[in-house]
Amino acid sequence: MYKYFPLLLVGGIVGIVSAILILAYALVKNKKESMGFDRQMKDGEIIKRLMQYGKPYRKQFLFVGFLMLFSIAYDIVAPLIVGNIEELIVGDFQLNRLFQTVAVYASILIFSMICLYLQSIILQKTGQRIISHLREDLFTHIESLSHEQLNEIPVGKLVTRVTNDTNAISMMFTNLLVNLTKNCFVVLGILTAMFCLNYELTLMILCFVPFILLFTVIFRKFSRRAYRKVKDCTTDINTYLSENLSGIKITQIFNRENAKMQDFCNKSNALGKAKTKQILVFGIFRPLVYMLYLSSILCLFYLGGKGYLENTVFLGQSLTGGTIVTFYMYISKFFTPIQNLAEQFSWLQSAFASAEKVFSIMDIPPKMVDDADAVALTEVRGEIEFRDVWFSYIPGEWVLRGVSFHVNPGDTVAFVGSTGSGKTTILSLICRNYEFQKGEILIDGIDIRKIKISSLRKHFGQMLQDVFLFSGTIRSNILLREDGITDAQIMETCRYVNANYFIDKLEYGLDETVRERGNNFSAGQRQLLSFARTLIHKPSVMILDEATANIDTETELLIQNSLERMKNIGTMLIVAHRLSTIQHANNIIVLSHGRIIEEGNHQELLAAHGRYYQLYMLQYQKEQLKG
Repeated sequence: MYKYFPLLLVGGIVGIVSAILILAYALVKNKKESMGFDRQMKDGEIIKRLMQYGKPYRKQFLFVGFLMLFSIAYDIVAPLIVGNIEELIVGDFQLNRLFQTVAVYASILIFSMICLYLQSIILQKTGQRIISHLREDLFTHIESLSHEQLNEIPVGKLVTRVTNDTNAISMMFTNLLVNLTKNCFVVLGILTAMFCLNYELTLMILCFVPFILLFTVIFRKFSRRAYRKVKDCTTDINTYLSENLSGIKITQIFNRENAKMQDFCNKSNALGKAKTKQILVFGIFRPLVYMLYLSSILCLFYLGGKGYLENTVFLGQSLTGGTIVTFYMYISKFFTPIQNLAEQFSWLQSAFASAEKVFSIMDIPPKMVDDADAVALTEVRGEIEFRDVWFSYIPGEWVLRGVSFHVNPGDTVAFVGSTGSGKTTILSLICRNYEFQKGEILIDGIDIRKIKISSLRKHFGQMLQDVFLFSGTIRSNILLREDGITDAQIMETCRYVNANYFIDKLEYGLDETVRERGNNFSAGQRQLLSFARTLIHKPSVMILDEATANIDTETELLIQNSLERMKNIGTMLIVAHRLSTIQHANNIIVLSHGRIIEEGNHQELLAAHGRYYQLYMLQYQKEQLKG
């Protein structure tokens, strides 16, 4: 019993460590359930969905698999060659035979390196194409979501999904899958070679395999949990940055830099703690596998060396020095891929955690979808009718209550009312930005739900109060990437809406740079560009939502002139607080608490001395006081 004491000591240490890990696994599992950290997707489902993107590139992956066989062959054959060299040196030494053996080894090594290089190049190109496809699908799906759904998802979260998370997934295709497959084949090949060389020593090595599997299962569970926490903290900080960088002017105005900085530090510290826990998890796995590796080497040297030195038979088979050297190299190559699992599992869990986040966005069903029998409109006359329309953003809290009205083609109709009366909501429903709950909305006598959304919006032009301009040039913001429109046509449209007054004064004209959100232009200039952008696409129905708000008097006169010109183009729907801009409308609809309380032209509503009259007189008195 005493002579086997080293082996018993090794077995006791490995057993105690395994028992501690099993206990920790059980405790953390219960904690996870109590905290509600349930997995959203199974690994099999994630892999299945990701593999759908890899199907078009089966040929590339098969070729990589073919190249991988040569590197696997090197890992299996190299120890045999080294063992042969050792026996050649110790035994009947022959220089020519030594040179031949070394030449074979060098040739296999060089060819294996070439295969690895080609494998890496092909995987990088293929992986990037796959991720580009996934990223495009994700972005397309985000674009299909309704305004209501997009309002519920922070912008920072969407940015993280499209960028960070897709990059994490790319590691699966560019490196991880092939390496995992290779390592599995290397392990199986090495076990087979060892079994053929000496099955007794191989059985000794296999005694450590259950512990390897146990450590792998435990590590997988801890690492997934750690990576989910990192992903959540990363999303939080990206969301916070996106929001606060957009509102940094407000922060400065109210002198809240210190408070915002403290909030940022808290989120940054949370991310740091999550990454520290992640590192601790990954830092445990490699030493554990290394412990098993040293234990197996100890067993090999103790039993094999003892049998070799005493010239005894070990379990029915004699041992040579070359066999021990070969087994030593095989054990090193056997545990090396397992040790690399720490890093590979890091990538795998990162990819799986990211895939869960990405697919959680892609699995959100769009609320605004075309009916199966929806039709595409080739043209729109501009007739609009609401029939007893009810709508609410929150169930039970009605914003529109039985709204009904009719707009003739080519008419200019204005909507007036206090804040929250439902004016903007009506315009949003006409463009199908939201889905109404009751009633009917008809465009040219066709139910709006029977019209394809893309076809409907193609004939509508929207001009909003808060004009959004993209980074680029004036030309790109007017065209929005649409081809076939000349600069002459652009300038003609700009003159029509009076935008030429400031464009002609710019150094580069249409090529003038537009910074982020158009912050190098005034509100009035952005609005005129919005008019030009809308008219260049020749809409049949134009929608103006507070287009004249927050604009100086001089620019307002230009906009008023533009509005008068645009009335001749098609149907126009206007929401305006400045009643002076809608006096010439064919019909004015007055709303209050989601209901129509008055309707008529400017003179008729003034004569009625109702709500419109009160609003008009109130604005008139304010203007008199300003004067």
